[in-house]
Amino acid sequence: MKLIITEKPSVAMEFAKVLKLNTQKKNGYIESGDWIITWCYGHLVTMSYPEAYDEKLKFWTLDTLPFLPKEYKYEVISGGIQAKQFEVIKKLLQREDIEEIYNAGDSGREGEYIQRLVFMMAKPNPKARMKRVWIDSQTEDEIQRGISEAKDMSEYDSLSNSAYLRAKEDYLIGINFSRLLSIIFGKRVAKEINEEKISISIGRVMTCVLGMVVSREREIRNFVKTKYYKVIGNFGNNENPINAEWKVQEKSKLYNSRLLYSDNGFKKEDDAKNFINSLNNKKAIIREIKKSKQKDNAPLLFNLAEIQNECTKLFKIKPDETLEIIQELYEKKLVTYPRTDARVLSTAIAKEITKNLNGIYKNFKDEEIKNYISKMINEKYSTNLLKTKYVNDSKITDHYAIIPTGQGFESYDKLSNLKKDIFKLIVRRFISIFYPPAEYNKISLVIDIENELFNSSGRVCIKQGYLEVLKNRQKKEDEEKNLDVYSSLKKSQEINIISYGIKDSETSPPSRYNSGGMILAMENAGKLIEDEELREQIKGAGIGTSATRGEIIKKLERINYININPKTQIITPTPKGEVVYDVVTKSIPDMLNPELTASWEKGLEMVAKKEIEPEIFMSKLEKYIISKVNKLVIK
Repeated sequence: MKLIITEKPSVAMEFAKVLKLNTQKKNGYIESGDWIITWCYGHLVTMSYPEAYDEKLKFWTLDTLPFLPKEYKYEVISGGIQAKQFEVIKKLLQREDIEEIYNAGDSGREGEYIQRLVFMMAKPNPKARMKRVWIDSQTEDEIQRGISEAKDMSEYDSLSNSAYLRAKEDYLIGINFSRLLSIIFGKRVAKEINEEKISISIGRVMTCVLGMVVSREREIRNFVKTKYYKVIGNFGNNENPINAEWKVQEKSKLYNSRLLYSDNGFKKEDDAKNFINSLNNKKAIIREIKKSKQKDNAPLLFNLAEIQNECTKLFKIKPDETLEIIQELYEKKLVTYPRTDARVLSTAIAKEITKNLNGIYKNFKDEEIKNYISKMINEKYSTNLLKTKYVNDSKITDHYAIIPTGQGFESYDKLSNLKKDIFKLIVRRFISIFYPPAEYNKISLVIDIENELFNSSGRVCIKQGYLEVLKNRQKKEDEEKNLDVYSSLKKSQEINIISYGIKDSETSPPSRYNSGGMILAMENAGKLIEDEELREQIKGAGIGTSATRGEIIKKLERINYININPKTQIITPTPKGEVVYDVVTKSIPDMLNPELTASWEKGLEMVAKKEIEPEIFMSKLEKYIISKVNKLVIK
């Protein structure tokens, strides 16, 4: 007999359909022919609380810290459906007639951890071969491939080691530092926020994110606006003037002048007026004129962070809600695996990508989407992605980018409008990569008035290319200029001066994070990078993982450390969050450092890739905790 264990019942049903089994459930499993399929309900096993090691550890005292068990204890989640299902799985795993066991848990680190805990506690039949099913979507072909190509489970031991270490790290930091700071600072914090008593909740990733929110809020709060004045020149003809902005440069008489706020502004309006007066009755000459064509390719595909950010901007929903929706789309076979960090496709999937396109064209009833693909066919756009930026095996760890499978459309009509909109967002991003670049005519102009330079530039879209598909990315009309006015201009010619003016400007404070922007900042180790291409270039180890970031933000809100505006998704700290931030700043400031938090995540990744031994990681973690606890207790 062969036994498959999935992460949830709905996935088990899909596996049963693919294997053409009788899907009538028994008591927590399906048995048909040579196959048995059973399932977890997410986590069935958890790490034991400290009191399971020693009853004295139930009480929070300094003499019990640091808490660093030599051997870790685990237990089945008591009561309810989890405990019953564990017993079902345990009996199945131990059956003498089971020859092969397929771990078909979620294809990621956390999915590996859920199943490994079950195997550890249930002690499967030692004669059975243990295999791992790893799939990128829940389509029939992919499930069949996953089963037929299942590898020996030992090949995923390093991923399992990383998963266990992640859990131990969060467990140890949470228990030791939450207890430590609650004992030392709890009364003070409670008094400051007018509560009777309080426990301070500390987490490896959570506290770092809180620090990002509070420090940004204080930057904004302490920001002092500075007003300055720009000089604008209007040149050419009155009907269609060219607006150009003055900027200081080395040959300017105001180079390094104390009158200036920056390279293009005066501190005082009167100084700006005096400068304008000094230009009266002087000639304007075109020093430089550059005309060029620019091509912009479609952006890279969605990973989870990118689509969470996009959905926050477009639909004002929280990242965890976006993940929930895409997870449902995945389970309905409409899209590929959602918890991915990659924004590109693998070479293997790129070679078969026409299957996805054909599936969308034949089965998706949305006329707009069908028209996009029809145009691809009629215009003979290439579907050979292999030598494009959208295919790169080196940038894929566990899964490629989120794309539509071309299947599952029988479930589409029953989706809510929001779910349909998010699915279409994924479809449009996918189709856009087959479209040609958007093309622009671009111009830049430098006007010289006795070594005082005025600059003007603009561009106009002459071919929409992929923008036709990604309508939300089209430039607003007022951001583009009519370039006809530049057409007759030549270098070294004199140009008419119509007038000068002064434009009031002021410095701006940094923006608050919204929930989607916070996901991006976490992915980039604390840096909120607006430019999409730049984000991809510098991406390294982030804070948390694609699977956990939304949940971390949700937890911070749940424990009242942050507020999230339901209409705008803007994040602000609560008074409680700010007081906790101050306590951490005084006691364990490292916990607020995004680079340090990202380095722990990088270490876990190195364990998964077999670049360092698990023991080395654990040793460093324990030394870190001991040093921080000792430092505060000795004080």
